[in-house]
Amino acid sequence: MFRFRLGSVPVHVHMSHLLFSAVLAYNSLPVPGRSSSAGWLGDRLTDPDSSGYAGAVAAYVLSWMFIVFVSVLVHELGHAVAFRFFGYQPSVDLVFMGGVTRPNTDSPLPWHKDVVSSFAGPLAGLTLGVLCWLVLMQVRGRSEMADFFLNNFFFANMVWAVLNLLPVPPLDGGHISTALATRMFGRRGFIVSHVLALGLCVGVVLLSIKSGALFMGVLFAMFGFQAFRVLADVMRARSEDKEAEGPKAQGLREAQQALREDRLDDAWRMGQQLLEGEGLSASLTSRTHYLLGWVALKQGQGRPALDHFSQVQGQPVEMHAVAAAFSLVGDDARAVGYWKQAWGESQDRTVMHEYAGALIRLGQVQEALRLPGVDPASAFRCAERALFIRGAYSEAAAVGEAALQHAKDPGIAYDAACAFARAGNTTDAVRLLQRAQALGFQDAAYAASDEDLAPLHGQPAFEAWLSQLRPSAAT
Repeated sequence: MFRFRLGSVPVHVHMSHLLFSAVLAYNSLPVPGRSSSAGWLGDRLTDPDSSGYAGAVAAYVLSWMFIVFVSVLVHELGHAVAFRFFGYQPSVDLVFMGGVTRPNTDSPLPWHKDVVSSFAGPLAGLTLGVLCWLVLMQVRGRSEMADFFLNNFFFANMVWAVLNLLPVPPLDGGHISTALATRMFGRRGFIVSHVLALGLCVGVVLLSIKSGALFMGVLFAMFGFQAFRVLADVMRARSEDKEAEGPKAQGLREAQQALREDRLDDAWRMGQQLLEGEGLSASLTSRTHYLLGWVALKQGQGRPALDHFSQVQGQPVEMHAVAAAFSLVGDDARAVGYWKQAWGESQDRTVMHEYAGALIRLGQVQEALRLPGVDPASAFRCAERALFIRGAYSEAAAVGEAALQHAKDPGIAYDAACAFARAGNTTDAVRLLQRAQALGFQDAAYAASDEDLAPLHGQPAFEAWLSQLRPSAAT
């Protein structure tokens, strides 16, 4: 394997790709004794007894290896450009008969990004093929070598693009048809897309046997077997769900209802009981982990949330949920990327302010405040809240006090005072309470009963502030 980079995209070329292209090129050698379309090598390739035959074969094989390599690379770069456009950091691997381009993200791609990025590969190949044809029309006949390369670049890219657009996973057309069908019809659409793929594979295999195209027949037999296995897994999962439709499924519904009603302890207990019991299907297990991930998230527990979300299969986990979990465990370097993607997909202002809060925690305050329509007070509240929940009270207090330079908000000053109190810093806690009062805070009853200020109870400075606040509030 050798590696190189094209801009910011790393490319890994595996030996299997080079070996496959060499075998493919050798098998396409012209039959000796017949007229050849191999261009400038044609005469030497038709006579095995000539002195230049071995060199001609080597040149022909190397030429076709180059054509396959460039064509597949351009195809995969089409995917990579689409991924970069969507903000991912793609990498390309050239393996076996083609390649794989990965967006390098921990979460499933949204359906529209999957469709666009899948189509981008064949589009890049079609573009290269058309360009080669246009150039060929201008220079045809001037050079046999140029005719050979341009003609075969056109042929290879047209065939590769059309083949990849067939609605058969794992081809690009299969990704597109599955994503669209699942988006429109849900689970039924997923099943229909794979039934269509299986039927198409059977048809291609039969035609290949009839025409003697052995390679194409073997290839689509492999694709058909893969589609059959997916359908078998789906039917098995449906059977398991039907078997578990009784008390197990009812238990999950009750846990989900408890989560909707914010009875988090009940939801957690019921979810754990489901996982600890026997006979839970794979689908119900996945849905239970999804439930427990959200319960942990609402309880401010990032690590359990990530653990449960990582075991969810067959359904997407919301991007903002993953972002929130990373924020809670203190990994803001990863969280900020997920918040950015979640905001880009949803355009939700709450998500945008959480993204801004993550930037603030990373020290990128000016970048956070440059976000379109951002409210500084909301951004700093989001930044402070995550720190407070994970117990970083001194950091939360520092962020809250810094927020007052951008937003003169009594609530922010009060929250900073609570963080100072939790951190055991009585002096600064009272100072921020006085600042909150100056900015308009008057709820003496709330302050007296707030558990976050409990460490201040009995402190003369706090009691004096509270006594001063009560007459003011009464007035």
